[in-house]
Order: sequence, then C-alpha cells, then structure tokens
Amino acid sequence: MTVARRRVPLGRLIFGGIVLSVLAGALLVEAYANAEFHPDPTVRAGQRTKVPAEVIGGGPIIDTRGGTVRSYRLPERTIALIFDDGPDPQWTPKVVEVLRRHHVNATFFVVGSQVVRHPEIVAGLVQGGDEIGVHTFTHPQLDRLPRWRRELEYSQTQLAVVHATGTKSALLRLPYTSSARAVDDTTWPLVQEAGRLGYLTVMADTDSRDWSRPGVDAIIAGATPPGDSGAIVPMHDGGGDRAQTVAALDRFIPAMQRRGYTFTTVSEGLARALPGQAVVVDAPTGAVDRRRAFALATAVVLADWVTAALRVLFVAAGLLTIARTVALFVLAGRHARRRRAASWRWGPPVMLPVSVIVPAYNEKEGIEAAVRSLAGGDHPGGIEVVVVDDGSTDGTAALVEAMRLPNVRVVRIANGGKPNALNVGVAMARHDLIVMVDGDTVFERDAIRHLVQPFADPSVGAVAGNVKVGNRRSIVARWQHIEYVIGFNLDRRLYDIMRCMPTIPGAIGAFRREALQHIGGISHDTLAEDTDATMALCRAGWRVVYEERARAWTEAPATLRQLWLQRYRWSYGTMQAIWKHRRSLLDRGPSGRFGRVGLPFIACFGLALPLLAPLIDVMLVYGLCFTGWQVTTGAWLVMFAVQVLTAVVAFRLDREKLRVLWVLPLQQIVYRQLMYLVLLQSLGTALTGARLRWHKLHRAGTAAAAAPRPVAAPPLVPAVVPAQGRRPGPPTGGAFAPAQAAAVRAGSAAGTVSAVTGDGRKPLTIR
Repeated sequence: MTVARRRVPLGRLIFGGIVLSVLAGALLVEAYANAEFHPDPTVRAGQRTKVPAEVIGGGPIIDTRGGTVRSYRLPERTIALIFDDGPDPQWTPKVVEVLRRHHVNATFFVVGSQVVRHPEIVAGLVQGGDEIGVHTFTHPQLDRLPRWRRELEYSQTQLAVVHATGTKSALLRLPYTSSARAVDDTTWPLVQEAGRLGYLTVMADTDSRDWSRPGVDAIIAGATPPGDSGAIVPMHDGGGDRAQTVAALDRFIPAMQRRGYTFTTVSEGLARALPGQAVVVDAPTGAVDRRRAFALATAVVLADWVTAALRVLFVAAGLLTIARTVALFVLAGRHARRRRAASWRWGPPVMLPVSVIVPAYNEKEGIEAAVRSLAGGDHPGGIEVVVVDDGSTDGTAALVEAMRLPNVRVVRIANGGKPNALNVGVAMARHDLIVMVDGDTVFERDAIRHLVQPFADPSVGAVAGNVKVGNRRSIVARWQHIEYVIGFNLDRRLYDIMRCMPTIPGAIGAFRREALQHIGGISHDTLAEDTDATMALCRAGWRVVYEERARAWTEAPATLRQLWLQRYRWSYGTMQAIWKHRRSLLDRGPSGRFGRVGLPFIACFGLALPLLAPLIDVMLVYGLCFTGWQVTTGAWLVMFAVQVLTAVVAFRLDREKLRVLWVLPLQQIVYRQLMYLVLLQSLGTALTGARLRWHKLHRAGTAAAAAPRPVAAPPLVPAVVPAQGRRPGPPTGGAFAPAQAAAVRAGSAAGTVSAVTGDGRKPLTIR
C-alpha cells in the first residue's frame, strides 16, 4: 500500500562515499603491491651502440652520478653475496641462518611491497650487519614503464626501507639484469637515470642461475668466480622455492673460505677497493620521510586486510550460494512433487465463508479491478470483501461504493497506517477465515478457493499465496518478475518444507482469526508487518504453508526510484522483525525451533547472501584488471551458470515461460547492485536507530496486464455452507477479540464507534 521514504542525511552520504573510496583505493593499492613478478633470469644483451666502453668492460658497480661514468670492481678474493626479490617470510630467515652460521654478511636488494609486509625481517637484517639495497617496489620490467612510474618504484621502496630501518639506501639493482656486459641500449638509459636520482647501480660478476633451480651443484658452479678475482655473486631469497639456494649457499661459503676468500657487503667491498674514498653515501632521512613511510605501510597493510576480508566474504558468498542452490533443488523439488501428486489432499474440502480485507490508501488506479476480482471469486463458501479506506484523499472509497457489489463493504477510518487498517478490517469481518490483500492486487478467479484449502489441516494458521508480477513491459518490472519467481516463490517452497516460513506476502495471504487473535493482531512494531506477523505465528506453534495454486497479480514498481523505496522498507522491516524476534533463539518449543532454524536461515539467505553476492562482480572486475582473465572469467561463468540453472528450475516449477530470462545477465550486473545498496542503506538505518516515515507508491493500475484471463463478474448471491470445526489449541484474545468485533459491527449502523484496534488506542469512524 505504501512504502517508507526517508531523506538520507548529507553526512551519511559523505560517509558512504568515503567507505566506497577506501574500498576502491584499497583494491587498487593491493593490485599495485601484488604485481606478479618472476625471478631475475639471465638476459642477453641487445645493441650496445650507446653504452660507454668503460661500462661494458668495467666492473659491476656503475656510478653515473653527477653526469660522469665510472665503474668499480671488488678486490681480489673478495665476494659480496647479494640476494634479490626478498624479504620472504619463509626463505629469507633460512638464508640468514646459513650466513650467521658461517659469520658472513650480505647485501639484500629488497622488493618494497614485501618490505612493507615484513618490516621485522628487514630490521633484523640491518641489526645483524647486513646491507639493504633497492630492487623496486613491484619488480616490473622498467624499460616498459614511463619515467614517473620508474621513479615511483624507487621512491616507494625507499619509503618502505625507511619504515623498516629508519635509513635510506644508495644502492640500486634493476630487475631482470645480470652483469655489466649485458648492459645494452635499452638498459643504459635506466642506469643513467638511476645516477641522476643518486643511486649506484649494482650488477653481478657471476650468475648462479638459482632462480631456475638447476640443482645445488649447478648453482655453486655458476656462482664461483674464476681464479682469485673478486666478485659480486647474485642469489635469490624470494620469488619462489629457494631450498636449492639455501643448500648451495651452505656449501659455497665454506668452500670459498677455504680458497682464501672473504665475504662482505657491497659497500664494504667497495670501501676496500677504494680506501679513503666515500663512494656509497646514503641519503639522510627526516620527519617527512618517516611520515610518508608510515602512510605507505599503513596503506598496504590496510589493503591487505581489506582484500583478505573480501576473499573470505567471497568464499562465504560462494558457499552460501551453493548451499542455497542445493537446498532449493532438493527441498523445493520435493515440495512440488508432493503437492502435485494425484493423491495429495489437505483434508476435506474447505467450504467455510471467507472475509477478504483490503487496506487501501489512495488506490484509485487499481482498486476497482482488485475489488472486482475478489468479489467474483469462485469459492463455494461465499466471499465478503471489506475495503478499509485508510484516510484516502483521491476518492478510493467512493469508487468502491459506486461499484455497488452486494458482497463488498467499505469502512472509512482516519489514516493510521496499514497494520491499523488490517486490524480494523479483521474486527469488521464476519467470518473466521481471513484473507488479506493489497489494494493494487488482482486475484485469479479460483485463487481464494485454493488459498483456504490448507485450513483443512487444523495445525495450519496461515497460508501464503503465489504472487505474480502483472506489469512486465519494462525491464525493471521483468527483473522483479524473475526475482518473484526465484527469490520469493521458490524460497517459499523451501521454507514450507522446513516449517519456518518468514513472510506471508501482503498481496495474498490467508489467516485463521484464532491464530491472529493468539498473536495479538497485526503489530505496528516494524515496517514489515507481514513478516513480523508470520514470525509471530511460527513462534506461537501455528503452521504456515505455501499454496502455489492461489495466484494473485500485483503491480511492481516501474522505476528504479520506486523500486528503491519499496525494497528499502522491506529490507529495513525484515531487519526489524529479526531483531524483534531474536529472543526465540533461546526459547524452547516451537518458538525455539523457529529461532534456531528459521532466523539463521533468513539471516543467511535473506540478508547475508544478498549483501555478499555483489562481491562476485567486484572480484570479477578486480580479476579482469589485475590478474589472469581466463581463471576469473571462468569462475564468474560457473557462478552465473548456477544462477541460470536455479532460474530455469524455478520457472519450470512455477510454470512460467523461460523467454524472459534473457534479461538475467543484465539483472546480475545492475539489479543486484541496486539491491546491494538498498540493503546497505537499510543496515545503516538499522544501526543508527533511525525511523522511516510512510510514502505512497505511484500506481498505474496495470496489475492484471499479464493475467492469463479476464476477471469474471461477481456472483450476486454467495453460497451458504455450514461452518466446519476449528482447531483447538492456543489461547485466544488480542487486538480484536470477538467481543470487540461485535461492538464494532453493532456501532457501524450508527455511523461512528470507538473500538480498540491495532495498537489499542485509535478510534474508528465507520460508514
């Protein structure tokens, strides 16, 4: 009838924007920091027309600072071990263990993204006397990057080192480079650029090729310098399995020491080669550097946490989707087979008369079609229709009165909301089987007859009907048609089997008067009065079932704004209802069973899964942009295939045509994100304790546009059938006890009465 509308405060919009910005930024930082790289292979030199001869024939340490070109070698029988691609939490400590056992220090050229994640390892290296050099932040192929990006790679690594050690480094080792002899026209500009930035570029004299894991003997042979010459020997402590490196190192160091070699760091080795000359000069650090270093480390750590959480939630969404799919296939299929079996019966045919309550607020567009369809039902026990005009200002009541249908009455009351209108209608109803209908809903001729048949079972207190979307022309309405079939009707089969039905739809639902009295009528406590009442019935021990043959056609919101308003109320109201009935988790008996079975099920599949489902699309975009698109696309297609299969099963069970499913892919991309945002807003509203006010949805009177046949004219004289016995059970009483209902009816002839209905406070004006 109405939906809630609430202006979202500017502060909340800003907060939401900040959250989304942090999330997007975290994913971008994670993608940057997680750039995949491969260990340094041996690279063959290309053309060297621009490379100076002193570099090609010089030593492995190249100094291009100040516009000059110099290269240096280590003294004879001096080895500087250098390690690339770390720190690695598994292999760097094992490398250090070997170094300490043989009383050797080395130079570690670190990857900045790894330093930020494992600063304690780098700090331990410095404290143990080892040296730190820069090996870029993400280990890219530098010649393929623009200059600003290369400088960023260096500076971000420096900040990571500052964060871990409090110092900077003047040593740089370019990824995917080997000896000075391999410097070519592509590499040389990078070396010159490094010099302008204040770095000494460090190459190698030997090539252990440990990155390819050729075997311990091959690694030792490749690392061994010829004769007694000094050498910078490269190995790796990160980037993969380094077991062979650790084993080779444990043999290589003592073997070279027996040959008279000493091991040192690059800076110490250069100081021995150039006594009295300070070639390696680390830049000083200041407070600004430390603040920037802290910000960088915080950003990467936060990105790691966010991404890890998203991965966990992604797995949770996948598991929930699979669990829901399996449960639907098994239980919903069982429900359909059982109810459609030739031998299935609820019991003796229900011939009791029925009262239909139609709460109406400004429903002039569709009220005539709705009332005509209700009054013209073929239920043999007879049908009375009570239209409760809830303070309409558009002449809704007058339109119904002008129809002059013999089994239709109009009750006019001051506007008090849908729960109050329903309670008034029940108090005015003459019969004990109550059908509640929205004012924009059109019933099929046999809907009421089918809807009340489950009451042959005395344990049944309420029945949910089959709601269909009548206006299916717009793509927004088609999305809702798919959702009604898959998300509502298919789920109701599942909940029926599990005996934990959470919601009887406001568009078509039937109740025993006794059951309604037992729960105190329709409550005003939540915005989802139908969900609240259904949960209360389940807790009170009444059985709530689904009757698929009772079909009603409703008008779905035709615009995204109207859809947003409607689902905002639904989502927020459902959260309110779950919170209201939370104590059932600790109860015993039927209430405890619903609390421990129904509430978790509703929370997982009604709230958590819709909230988590968009992560599938988020991870798809992330994967397409930053990881392998084949695996990402394959995983998304598998999840989509599961949803398509679920849709096909649901449409088959509901006897719907499949051709509308062509909009399903777009629904996954657009509609699901909209529902996600609605849930987030509802969750935010619930957490802040805000309350919503009511707002009327725009109606066009198109609920019956897709109905299979026109509504028949109403019978003039309803059939009169003797009443059947009612289930003895829970105590009666509540908002509209029989004595109160009699008082309301007695006063109706006078025109105005005062009666306790709904919340126990509001007087009724009845015409």
